[in-house]
Amino acid sequence: MENKINTSQIAGAILIVGVIIAGAILLRGKTPSVQPTTDKNQAANIQTAPIIAPVSAQDHTLGNLNAKVTIVEYADFQCPFCGKFYKETEQPIISQYVNTGKVQLVYRDFAFLGEESIDAAEASWCAGDQGKYWEYNNYLFTHQNGENKGAFSVPNLESFAKGLGLNTTTFNQCLESKKYEKAVNDSTTEAGQKAGVQGTPKGYILVNGNIVETIDGAQPLTIVAPKIEAALK
Repeated sequence: MENKINTSQIAGAILIVGVIIAGAILLRGKTPSVQPTTDKNQAANIQTAPIIAPVSAQDHTLGNLNAKVTIVEYADFQCPFCGKFYKETEQPIISQYVNTGKVQLVYRDFAFLGEESIDAAEASWCAGDQGKYWEYNNYLFTHQNGENKGAFSVPNLESFAKGLGLNTTTFNQCLESKKYEKAVNDSTTEAGQKAGVQGTPKGYILVNGNIVETIDGAQPLTIVAPKIEAALK
């Protein structure tokens, strides 16, 4: 009799435990899964607005310093798309808008394609010491010949300076001493990154210092000119 009672109690207990477990599983299945949002996840989804450093006396500028519209261009002298933009878009912009006093053009280095890009950028600054920055800038873009294949080796860069009538002793000393290494590095890794540059050419059209349009890549004049005209109005 006693053994019979104990067996019944055990069986009942097992049944109760089974019901409780099944209920817990059922309730868990109905509970929605919520992915917590951490501060880190929220920060990753926030896109930082580009910050364009104000134009200063250290910038390489062309045109009317008091122009209402300014185009800030970030480029790499080895970049083939920058070369295409220089020939097909930038030159007409200079002719139609910069030389007429309507627009100021500012060139900033984003030398990211290798050692020859950095050396070429530093060489352009050295040419600027002798008042021939833009002549040297133009020469580089019209003498591209592949990336890091020797076209912009130091001897070639010094030869370019000689061809442009620069004082080669002064130029060579400037280039070989890496006088403008920091300036080029700051333009690329600090100012360029703050501006949101991820590739070249990259341009910003500013009105009174505020971004109103962007130029992404080697866009043709038919695309860029209407943006400039809109900024001028």
